[in-house]
Amino acid sequence: MAIKNNFKTIILLGLLTGILLWIGSFWGRSGLMFALIFSIALNFGSYWFSDKIALAIYRAKPVTESEAPKLHKIVREVSHLANIPMPRVYIIPTNAPNMFATGRSPKHAAVAATKGILDLLNDDEIKGVVAHEISHIRNRDILIQSVAATIAGVIGYVAMMARWAAIFGGFGGRDRRGGGGLELIILAILTPILAMIIRLAISRSREYLADESGAKLIHNGYSLASALEKLEKGVQHAPLRPTSATETTAHMMIINPFRGKGIVKIFSTHPPVKERIKRLRSMSV
Repeated sequence: MAIKNNFKTIILLGLLTGILLWIGSFWGRSGLMFALIFSIALNFGSYWFSDKIALAIYRAKPVTESEAPKLHKIVREVSHLANIPMPRVYIIPTNAPNMFATGRSPKHAAVAATKGILDLLNDDEIKGVVAHEISHIRNRDILIQSVAATIAGVIGYVAMMARWAAIFGGFGGRDRRGGGGLELIILAILTPILAMIIRLAISRSREYLADESGAKLIHNGYSLASALEKLEKGVQHAPLRPTSATETTAHMMIINPFRGKGIVKIFSTHPPVKERIKRLRSMSV
């Protein structure tokens, strides 16, 4: 299953790249390079300072081993199993039950748990969630998501350029006879939507992979499955307050932090919890 999820990520990144190259045929090298440089600069900052940005958004506080001995013990044990340096440990002062990992590399990583998740889960369940987050670090998912965000960002930026070109009467860097209007609609409206759908699909794929990797790491899929069941109910009782910052970083959480049902699957940052639980309980670890 891990090979399948990694292969799916490669295919999806390839699709994003293909869309980008197709867009390049409209705008020529100069327009595409400008969008690429702009998006790389924007997303490089987000990637390089990902830990500081995410921790600041959630007002996470670093905790010592004496302040949070149980959490430190679990993080140390799981990171040792994963053969990576122990991440810094933070607690987020909210009753909304959740956890995330961040950092540009295993040497610059952090795990942040909310007060709510520590109150809600037992030790085995917390260990299952920590194993999931440590797997994100070991699998370098921050880097993969940053690459996807960069490509999708270029596509979105060029689509915006196409909309402005339509307003002012210019379209692309080459002559488009016949079908130009349809191509403009596809470029300006449909491609950024498709890029977003692919980017979210990558996010869901990496969640499945972290579930599997984490379960294999501690030889136990049931503790994470049990944790996800409790967390789904816990979020309904104590959701995170949606803001522009928390909505942008919601994909980092172990589970969607906002209350809400009926979200179309292709527009979700996380796979369905029931499907994740089913996969975990069917695993042989």
